[in-house]
Amino acid sequence: MIIIADGGSTKTNWCLITDEQKKILFNTEGYNPYFSSTAYIVQSLKDNLPTDLEIEKITEVNYYGAGCSVDDKKKIVEDAMSLVFVNARINIGHDLLAAARAVLGINEGFAAILGTGTNTCIYNGKEITHNIDSLAYILGDEGSGCYIGKKLLGDYVRGYMPEPVRQLFWETYKLTPDDVIDNVYTKPLANRFCAGFSKFVYDNNVHIEYSRNLVKTSFQDFFRNLVTHYPNYQNYTFNCIGSVGYNFRNVLEEVVTENGMVMGNIIRSPIDNLVKYHLELAPTKL
Repeated sequence: MIIIADGGSTKTNWCLITDEQKKILFNTEGYNPYFSSTAYIVQSLKDNLPTDLEIEKITEVNYYGAGCSVDDKKKIVEDAMSLVFVNARINIGHDLLAAARAVLGINEGFAAILGTGTNTCIYNGKEITHNIDSLAYILGDEGSGCYIGKKLLGDYVRGYMPEPVRQLFWETYKLTPDDVIDNVYTKPLANRFCAGFSKFVYDNNVHIEYSRNLVKTSFQDFFRNLVTHYPNYQNYTFNCIGSVGYNFRNVLEEVVTENGMVMGNIIRSPIDNLVKYHLELAPTKL
């Protein structure tokens, strides 16, 4: 039996493929090695993997994860998987490679992630050939859920929100400006905290113009600081995975078109396409 997993900073989607080619899907929390230790990942997996999962029968784990592009961070995840899946060969890849393979398969093109975080690349049909660093949530990640959440929280703390939005925000979360600052600067996983408020933007109907502008300016920043710096970017279609790109795809398409690109594949999660990639296109390679 083999496992294919797509791990973001917030959630990991898993697919177990049995010897009879049956597919079993399940989820755990996300494991970004910049924020999670080997010990934390091991304990979380032990607590959250399905109780009927026959771990000792799993022979291969293909895990694509956020933060797994650097060797020392990749090893944090690899060590954790080896301690949990003791009889399996462990293959660790970057979540950006998962995105590219999910939206492009074996075709070359442009691929992006717009979820809790952001990432972008040019893909040659096998590997990533060009990547501009997204700089993570403190310095960059434009267009991501975290970035949208930060803009929303900034407006709330500074008093820039339209009053109907501010009132709804308070009724929904009961957070004071001091609470927001405390969560962002003194508590762990601030990226997840900020990204969680992108749902509020998506659900907010009391001031649609405000919410729409917040999202559109976030996507404009994403294009200005990342996408437009790829050589000949307008020659590619725009393809991306992630809940933010998927949920706000109407606004995203406006910005894509304004920047001279054509919309390609926009999917929420790559797991189904990754399974297809491994089973049909490159079953033995990560």
